[in-house]
Amino acid sequence: MDLSILLIIALFVSFIVLLLLGVQVAYALGGLSFIFTVIAMSLDRFGGTFIGLDFKVLSLIVNRIFQLLDNWVLVALPMFIFMGHMLDRSGVAEKLMHALQNLFGRVHGGLALSVTLIGVLLAASTGIIGASVVLLGILSLPTMLKQGYRKELAVGTVCGAGTLGILLPPSIMLIIMADQIQISVGALFMGAVIPGLILSTLYGTYILIYALLKPEAAPLPANSSELSWAVLWELTLAIIPTMILILLVLGSIFFGIATPTEASGLGAFGALLLAVFNRKLGDGILSSALAETMKTMGFLFAIFIGATCFSLVLRLLGGDDIISGLLLGTDIAPYSLIILILFIIFLLGFFLDWIEITLIILPLLAPVITSLNLESITMNLENAQLVWFAILCAVTLQTSFLTPPVGFALFYVKGVCPKGIELANIYRGAIPFIILQLLTLILILLFPPLVTWLPELTY
Repeated sequence: MDLSILLIIALFVSFIVLLLLGVQVAYALGGLSFIFTVIAMSLDRFGGTFIGLDFKVLSLIVNRIFQLLDNWVLVALPMFIFMGHMLDRSGVAEKLMHALQNLFGRVHGGLALSVTLIGVLLAASTGIIGASVVLLGILSLPTMLKQGYRKELAVGTVCGAGTLGILLPPSIMLIIMADQIQISVGALFMGAVIPGLILSTLYGTYILIYALLKPEAAPLPANSSELSWAVLWELTLAIIPTMILILLVLGSIFFGIATPTEASGLGAFGALLLAVFNRKLGDGILSSALAETMKTMGFLFAIFIGATCFSLVLRLLGGDDIISGLLLGTDIAPYSLIILILFIIFLLGFFLDWIEITLIILPLLAPVITSLNLESITMNLENAQLVWFAILCAVTLQTSFLTPPVGFALFYVKGVCPKGIELANIYRGAIPFIILQLLTLILILLFPPLVTWLPELTY
């Protein structure tokens, strides 16, 4: 076996081992880049090989980091993160929960359906998974358990609804994906809308059917309200501010009024106004949201820099050529190859977070996808194949939030759930929602226009 291949295998294995040992991602990526550069230099000097990787070549990282920080697309990240944290503190979700609970109070599973709808609205206005899952868990889990909901249904609904933010725009993951494979953020945002709505509809349908078949698992509240104009008016007042914010962000992109970066500024300003309107700006809330935004950005950019070092070392070892050769050298049909790639990404999601897969694996796969001849993908949209593939990857990576052992949504819920809910309850509750995510993935595979139609219409 070629020495470069052995080094690449050792690089990936070492990375997974360090993650399982609990080493922070940024340190693992940067540290391994340094260690394997030393190994390559030693082999060249004392082993008579010529790998060509040394610290002079590695100095290219300085230029790469400059290009990373000079990227205007990434300006949208802190704006959307700040928007999410401000909405988390603005009191919007509490009002929505109360209004929707009154609306669906006489429907079995109505409370779980309310959680799903709030998850959709939070996803379309924040894009932050941790904040959405924790907020939904705090707001709904005690109420659902008190009402007699089955534990698995309660925690599964919170996990599933909370992870919609990774797919529905404005998604932080979609912004990073667009940057890594050099495609339009707006095209990815528009491409994710229909799959996100399909997945949300599947969630709601599953909850209603489950509650219909097993009403004891989702009983009605003892003091459910009659449907009246007062209930509808309360819901209207609760939902209008969030809908205005969503239209401000996504509508400005859809109608070509603003770029995604500019729309992120509108969203951040709109979330600030909502907090003022709800009188939630005092008690250090603004400073807390700003501090959390800075912490999140510091975490992301530390990983960006570590991943840039890692990717450069991998490329200098010939990793992208080797991966392209392995995938394109196989004598299988293009769609079978894509299914194989998605299966590998699904398996990687058991051990790696979405950000490592997005920053390291996705750029290696983009040239392979571009070279495939996919006749069913419309060519009226620039980079149509990459847009379609990126959304496929996004849906696949969404499952990584619900699959152990690195299912972060599961641990977010565990951190806020009431006593009596075990990790086994959370795992069992997440399984139906993982299946629904995979069903959505199959639909996108079979019908690519579900992704490409809206971006083509918009752009």
